[in-house]
Amino acid sequence: MLSPKRVKHRKTQRGRSFPKGTASRGNEISFGEIGLVSTENEWITSRQIEAARIAMTRHCKRVGKVWIRIFPHIPYTKKPAETRQGKGKGSPEKWVAGVKNGTVMFEIGGVDLAIARRALELAIGKLPVGCKIVERRNLG
Repeated sequence: MLSPKRVKHRKTQRGRSFPKGTASRGNEISFGEIGLVSTENEWITSRQIEAARIAMTRHCKRVGKVWIRIFPHIPYTKKPAETRQGKGKGSPEKWVAGVKNGTVMFEIGGVDLAIARRALELAIGKLPVGCKIVERRNLG
């Protein structure tokens, strides 16, 4: 599972960490030939990222390369079930990545485009956010 090695604050407030608007950075395919782009704003957990990565690499039979363009650096805290209010903030439960509309989440390169497209379709099924598959435009 992806998680930061160290963070400045173990528990952060959720207030403005939820993504709003469209992505102005990380919205172009930079490494591979084909990529997966988010069409909604959502939090994606490290488990969901890992499940999508495993689905893609298994379908590609570990040929080519998969780039993960998002990283879960936001701690998501939760209080235990059947606990009264008060007594402080809950403990960190999982790590999430805030994904905006238009963010490139995964890229694949070095594989036949039909295989890569099917691998990204399998990854879409593992993610809680609406996605579309885009190809890199060849320059010249």
